[in-house]
Amino acid sequence: MRSTIYLADTNVLSELFRPRPDAGVLAWAESVPLVCVSAVSVEEMFYGLALKPNSRIRERLEEFLASFCECLEVSEVIASRSGQLRGGLHSRGIARTQADMLVAATADVERLTLVTRNVRHFEECQIPLLNPFRDGD
Repeated sequence: MRSTIYLADTNVLSELFRPRPDAGVLAWAESVPLVCVSAVSVEEMFYGLALKPNSRIRERLEEFLASFCECLEVSEVIASRSGQLRGGLHSRGIARTQADMLVAATADVERLTLVTRNVRHFEECQIPLLNPFRDGD
């Protein structure tokens, strides 16, 4: 059983590696013993580092992932739920990215609260959301 109920979105994860991270994000991260992340967010982080290489951040990210994160894979159940979410929203005229819906489906299937700055991207997904950024959404 996991010791946390949170899934950090990519924007929260990347915020932790900024020179001056948002105080609200830091306070949230310090309050949880373990951070869950989707494999989708890991891909997005390393994609960003491939576009703008930074060995210091890459090393810190690798250490953070190994020490403080539980990476959740995209299973068949999560992929199926993602398709249902994205298709349902699309049929209502709401476009969402595959990456966002895979993250939302991970939170839904694993019964986690999604921690994100982009709450509007997920409001229609019927999942618990938390925005730790001080400036709100």
